[in-house]
Amino acid sequence: MNTVHSHSAGEQPVTVARVAELEWHAVADDRVVGRGDAARRPDGRLFISIDAWHDAVFDRLAEAMARDLSAPLYTVVDEADPGTAAAWERAGFTAGRREWGYLVPTDPQLTGLGSVQPPAGVTIVPAGEAQEEPLRALDRLIRAEVEAAAGWQSMPAEVLPRPEGVTVADVSKYAVAQQAGAYVGLVRVAPLTRQPRIGLIAVRADRQRLGIARALLAQALGALRRSGTASAWAEVDESNTAAIALFEGIAARRAGSTRELVRR
Repeated sequence: MNTVHSHSAGEQPVTVARVAELEWHAVADDRVVGRGDAARRPDGRLFISIDAWHDAVFDRLAEAMARDLSAPLYTVVDEADPGTAAAWERAGFTAGRREWGYLVPTDPQLTGLGSVQPPAGVTIVPAGEAQEEPLRALDRLIRAEVEAAAGWQSMPAEVLPRPEGVTVADVSKYAVAQQAGAYVGLVRVAPLTRQPRIGLIAVRADRQRLGIARALLAQALGALRRSGTASAWAEVDESNTAAIALFEGIAARRAGSTRELVRR
């Protein structure tokens, strides 16, 4: 999380040092007064974050990181925090894509998913029961289809350490839709303690608009409901009109937004 507070940095000189390949420290009077970090996401983009109390320290860290790293650089800010966005804009970042955050109820009386059944010939394989290799093959296919259309950067991205080329980090988080012996859709739910997160829901291009995504959501939300969870969280790119219609059609409530910023 990027934190900025509008205070003077005082008279103490601030030095910035790169203490690791993707980590920087700002030091004043032998104390660390700010930190910067960078992480490369699975799609190859480099995201940076800064934690600093003073504007001047933030600016010094941002300047050093931009000098040490190759453009383009990305960061994400909560749109409810205009001060942080202004700090990144001072550092040369400009507004990119926006993601809406949704609170998704699990109660079928609210979602209307209680009676939803998969399309004819489609079965839903619950989370934890999918076969690893067919799931990985489906994930690679969907990624290729998305990359050829809107681009994978339009999908919600998690910063997770994973081996090169491995995009399915934990098979147990996925439920899948199966048709004629092949996997055709998937939903990933991260069972976070505070609130589960629907990290991805996707269907093969040649199986879209058949109701498979709704059936996957019905299964995932039903499982959460049975575990005592009242709601989940989901993020949707503002340009993804189909996903927005899907979530708003099941009474999901827009509860925040983040803005991706980029320095080229």
